[in-house]
Amino acid sequence: MLPDSDELAEILVDLGVPHQDIEEPVRLSRRVVGDPETLRFVEQAVEHLVEGMGQIRGTTALPELAGAPEALTRFLPLYVYVAALPHVRAHHRERGVPEEVSRRTLADLGRCVAWYRRWHGTGGVLSPRWLSLHFHGELYQLGRLQFQRDRAGRWTSDSAAAAGLTLGPDDPVLALHVPDFMGPLSSEACDRSLARAREFFARHYPEEPYAVASCGSWLLDPQLRRYLPEDSNIVRFQKRFRAVRVPDEPEDMAPVRFVFGTADVPLDRLPRRTVLERAVVDHLRDGGHWYVPSGWFAL
Repeated sequence: MLPDSDELAEILVDLGVPHQDIEEPVRLSRRVVGDPETLRFVEQAVEHLVEGMGQIRGTTALPELAGAPEALTRFLPLYVYVAALPHVRAHHRERGVPEEVSRRTLADLGRCVAWYRRWHGTGGVLSPRWLSLHFHGELYQLGRLQFQRDRAGRWTSDSAAAAGLTLGPDDPVLALHVPDFMGPLSSEACDRSLARAREFFARHYPEEPYAVASCGSWLLDPQLRRYLPEDSNIVRFQKRFRAVRVPDEPEDMAPVRFVFGTADVPLDRLPRRTVLERAVVDHLRDGGHWYVPSGWFAL
C-alpha cells in the first residue's frame, strides 16, 4: 500500500515536495505502516478517491482519522495520494498522457506542501481536497496554467447562449486555474498553455469537445483595473474573459491569501512593495471589498 522509507523519499522528490519537508513524513510513515487501524484508514481513503477514476465529479473531501496525533494528521493526505499514484498513473497511460504532463500535474502535491509551510511554518498538506482533481484524472498542468475537466453550469451556459454559442449546463468546459510559484502570468505564457490545452484534450479526451474555457477567481475582479496599469499581466488576463457574474458576497481574504501567503497578519503589517500588494491592502483599508467573479471565453 505504501512504499518503504527509501522509495517514499524518492517518490516525494518526484512529486515536488520541498526537501525540507521530506524527512518528517518519511519518518512518520513507519507509524502508518505499523498501525493496522491507520493503514486501513489510508486504504479506505484511497478506495474512495480512485472510485470512478477519470469520471468528472469535482473535488472530493478526504476523511479524517479521529484521534490521530497532530503531526500525523498534517501528513495523512500525503500518504493517501502516494498510495493512489498507481491508479492515476494507470489512467494517464490508458489515455496516452505524456509522462512529463503526468509528472508535472501530480507535482502539485509538492506545491500544496510548500503552501502549508508558507502559511503555517511547518510541514503538511494545504487544501488536500483540491488535489483530489489531480489524482482522479480531472486536472492537468499544461505550461503556466492548469485545466480542469468540468461542466458548464447554468451561469456560463446562459452567458454563452446570449453570445450565440450552443452550450448546455451539462456540456464540458475547461475550468482554468492559475497555480502559484510559476512565475509571471504573462500573455505569452497563457497563449502557449491554451494552445497546448486545445491539442491535449482533443487528443486524450476526444469524446469531450471543449469549446469554452471558464474561470472563477479574484484575478477577474474588475476593481483591480482601478489600481493596475492596462498592460499589466492581470488586466490582460481579465480581458480574455466575458464576465458571467460578480457574486453578492465578498471574499476579501482571497487576494490576501494568494498575494501574501497568509490571512492572519493585520493589514497594516502587510508589505506594500508592489503595485498589486498596495492595491490589495489599500482597497480593503479604504473600506472596499474584493470578490471572486466568474468568466469564460471561447476556445
